[in-house]
Amino acid sequence: MGDEKDLLAGLVLELRRGTLVLSVLSQMAEEKYGYALVQSLEKKGVEIDPNTLYPLLRRLEKQGLLESRWDTGGSKPRKYYRRTAVGTEIYLELKKQWRQMAGGMDALMEEDEG
Repeated sequence: MGDEKDLLAGLVLELRRGTLVLSVLSQMAEEKYGYALVQSLEKKGVEIDPNTLYPLLRRLEKQGLLESRWDTGGSKPRKYYRRTAVGTEIYLELKKQWRQMAGGMDALMEEDEG
């Protein structure tokens, strides 16, 4: 039974990893700093570890999908991120692809239930 739980946990983790880019891009129309993004995602039921998020934000910035700026006016400096125009184009296409895949998966699972 323990092996099955480990297997299931690993498969669930794979499913979640596959949705993280879309999840992050969906929240980046307006500027957010990392911790605020973690809170925003968690409030909507998407858990993300900060050790996963920050490298993802840097990668998306390097790919040109996000841009960042430092705000040093507060008690501690914060790096704010937001989608670029290209990031928005990519996000909209990913969203379209997600809906197509989700529709296909729903049809497969309904078939299995019927």
